Amino acid sequence: MPDETVSTERAARICAPPRTARLVVVYPRSLAGAHPLDEAPAVLGRQPGAPGAIVAAHKTVSRQHASIRWDQAAGRHCVADLESRNGTWVDGQAIQALPFYLEDQAVLRFGDVLAVYERRDADLRDTPQVSHEAVPGDSLAVRQLRQAIGRAGPDRSPALILGETGVGKENIAAELHRLSGRQGSLVVINCAALSPQLIESQLFGHTRGAFTGATQEHGGMFRAASGGTLFLDELGELPLDLQPKLLRAVELGEVVAVGSTQRHRVDVRLIAATNRSLVDDIEQGKFRRDLYARLALWEVHVPPLRARRADLIAWIDRLHRAWCAPRSRVSPAPLEFPTAVAEALLRQTWPDNLRGLQRFLHACGIEGERRESDPWPDLLSFGAGAASVAAAIASTQPEAAGARAAPRRPRPRPSREALLATLMANDWSIRATAKHYECERKQITRWLGMYAIAVPERPAES
Repeated sequence: MPDETVSTERAARICAPPRTARLVVVYPRSLAGAHPLDEAPAVLGRQPGAPGAIVAAHKTVSRQHASIRWDQAAGRHCVADLESRNGTWVDGQAIQALPFYLEDQAVLRFGDVLAVYERRDADLRDTPQVSHEAVPGDSLAVRQLRQAIGRAGPDRSPALILGETGVGKENIAAELHRLSGRQGSLVVINCAALSPQLIESQLFGHTRGAFTGATQEHGGMFRAASGGTLFLDELGELPLDLQPKLLRAVELGEVVAVGSTQRHRVDVRLIAATNRSLVDDIEQGKFRRDLYARLALWEVHVPPLRARRADLIAWIDRLHRAWCAPRSRVSPAPLEFPTAVAEALLRQTWPDNLRGLQRFLHACGIEGERRESDPWPDLLSFGAGAASVAAAIASTQPEAAGARAAPRRPRPRPSREALLATLMANDWSIRATAKHYECERKQITRWLGMYAIAVPERPAES
C-alpha cells in the first residue's frame, strides 16, 4: 500500500456571510433605501450597471464609485474606493483602493451621499402585530426589538425592559400592555420619583392612620392595576428592604397594605424597566437575585440610537414635526443639513439617546425662525463624538461678510494600509503623496514615523 501524503498546509478559514446584511442609504432623503448584501460583490455608483449594483443617482457620486464584497477569510464585508472623483469615507476616515473592513453601524460617505452598514446573524423579518407608531424605525436593531415585543406581549408573565436612558422604554411597556389584550389599565409608577417611605404605600396601599399624614385609606397601585398591567419604571431604584414584598406580590398575586394584616388578591401583569445593570447590582448586594429571576422571564433589550443609526434621520424628522406642532399651524418641511453635519449627527454616540436628539432639535429652532447664516448647534454639547466631528461642524459654518474664502479642508488622516497603497501608487514619492492628500511633505513624514513605515531609497526630490 503506497504511503499517504499528508498536507501540512492549514486550510483557509471560510466564514459564511451573516444571515442579514445590508447597506442603508439615509441621506439625502430622496435616495433613501436599503440594499441587501451577500457573498456576491456589489458596485455602488451613479448609474445602473451589472445585476446587484447599488445605484445612488447623485451628482457627487461617480459612475462606479466604490465596491463592496464579502471576505470569506475575514468573515466581514469590505469596501474599496474605485478611484472616485469625490472620495469614499468610513466613519470619517478616507479610504482608497485597498479593502476597508466594515463593522455593524459603520457610517459610509460616497461623495455627499451617506449610508449605514448593518449586519445581524439572524433572519429579521418584521413583526406586523407590533405597532410601528409605538416602536418606529426600520433598522435591523428595531426589527429585532419588535420581534422581542411580539413574543413577550401576548403572555401574562412579567417582563423586564432593559435600555439606556431616553430610549423610549415607557412606550414599549404600553405596547406590551396593548398586545396582552388585558382589559384593565396600564398603571405607571416611577420608583426613582418617590421617597423610600412613600413607595411601599404607593405600591401596596395603606390604611387610615398607618403613618403620619395618612388621613384616609389608599388602595395602592397594585390594586389600581388589577386586571391590567403595572409598569415599574426605574426598577433599580427600588429599596432593598422592599424587594421581598414585591417578590411576594408577584409570586402569590396578593398584597398587604401598610398598617393592615389583610391580604388582597390582585390580578396584575408586572412590567419593569431599568437603565442599570441589575446583574452588577446583584453582585454588589443592591438587588435580590430571586426577584430578578422572577421579573426577567421576558427580557426586552432596547437598542440605543448608536445601534440603530439607519433610523436617525427619520427620528430627526419625527421629533422635528412633534416640536413644531404646538408652535406652528403649517406642516414644517424637513430640516436640511450640510452633508458634514448630517454625517456628524449619524456618528454621534448620543448618550442621552432621544432626549439628546430632542435637545439638539430644540437648539436648532423651527425652520421659520432659523436663518441660513445661523451656525448649527455644536454637536459635542449633545453627545460625545469623535474629534473630527468638531472639524466637520466648523467646516460648515458660513463665512463672515467680506471674509476671505477659507482654504480647502485637508482629507482626514489615512489608515496605515491606505497610506501604503498611496505611496506605492506614487512610486514612494513623498511629494506626490503629499499632493494626493493635499498637505505638506512634513505631514507625510510624520505619518510615516507614526506608522513605522520605512521608505525605500529614492533619488533626492527637488
